Amino acid sequence: MKRWSMGIISALITLLFCGNAFATGTIKIGGLFAVTGPAAFIGDPAKKTLEMLVNDTNRKGGINGIKLETVIYDTGGDPTKAVQLATRLIKDDKVNVIVGPSTTGETMAVIPLVEKAKIPMISSAAGGKIVDPVKHWVFKTAASDHIAVQKLLNYVHSKNQKRIALLTVSDGFGTSGREQLKAYAAKQGFTVVADEVFGPKDTDMTPQLTKIRGIKPDAIIAWALNPGMSIITKEVKQLDIKVPLYMCHGAATTKYLELAGDATEGVIHPAGKMAIYDSLPKSDPQAKLLKDYYLEYKKLYGEEATTFGGYAYDAFQLIASAIKKGNTTPEQLRNGIEQAKNLPSVSGIFNMSPKDHNGLDLSSLAMVKITKGKWVMITK
Repeated sequence: MKRWSMGIISALITLLFCGNAFATGTIKIGGLFAVTGPAAFIGDPAKKTLEMLVNDTNRKGGINGIKLETVIYDTGGDPTKAVQLATRLIKDDKVNVIVGPSTTGETMAVIPLVEKAKIPMISSAAGGKIVDPVKHWVFKTAASDHIAVQKLLNYVHSKNQKRIALLTVSDGFGTSGREQLKAYAAKQGFTVVADEVFGPKDTDMTPQLTKIRGIKPDAIIAWALNPGMSIITKEVKQLDIKVPLYMCHGAATTKYLELAGDATEGVIHPAGKMAIYDSLPKSDPQAKLLKDYYLEYKKLYGEEATTFGGYAYDAFQLIASAIKKGNTTPEQLRNGIEQAKNLPSVSGIFNMSPKDHNGLDLSSLAMVKITKGKWVMITK
């Protein structure tokens, strides 16, 4: 009896020791961001945001006494490099969770690796196919392109613009958006009168736009990121095309405004609330969070916070929420992220589930119109 009692006592001491040891331990967060290259406008602010939040958290004592550590690599937006660096994060750095990559192509390339290694990954990319169908270890914080497509087409439909022309880039982001646009256009009774595609490195889309101009659609919908969307915007003006120009949610960046200049006047697109944070009512559950993030980021880095940096903010919120509930191992973190409910963050109110690893709905985006170089909300 004494031996049995001593065994229990010994086990309890061991558990207590281990618990206290981990309470002062560290959780490693890996980062895969396109800090350089064409997608740097997504990756660089995401990297800075994650570092800012981790440093701030550690200064305050960590989460439940647990400190956080970041190991971040620049993928340059290259899927092959992303796989190599993800391998390093998992095998050499032994991270508990990965934030990123920044683009759909990179993310799709890394998915088989994290699924096999059983490491949770929270992508910053928009492609719906990242989480549809659901992958056990993969999540994402950018609103899926099908959400942006629905939001946009609902608005176009309300304006009775039924004959639409599509102009999309042939990379992972554009291909996924094109598929969603065509699928939802068919459901909502639109007629796609032009379906033009261009390459990620193309610098002249006048042949496609000239063809579209001749067809005389009710509206043009472009689905691309910079520099493509800026080139399209300027060439639409140069060709004196008068029909409304709609952009994807990727247009919610000051870089787009800078590159396309005055040609952006009147462009309409869906956008996360970060772009219009200063005009949100105080009653909006994201209002204070967005303002605080913007001001802290601006103070630290001397530049404006963006929707794209917000994707890393969201990932951190999901990870921190899971840790606060006692989740520390990769599997526990995965489960905690999947159980996130009514979690306000930059991209929206997250409600994850086993069937939804994005956790956002149409309310995460607003429709905005660019007026005098600023975004103005025209509908929630």
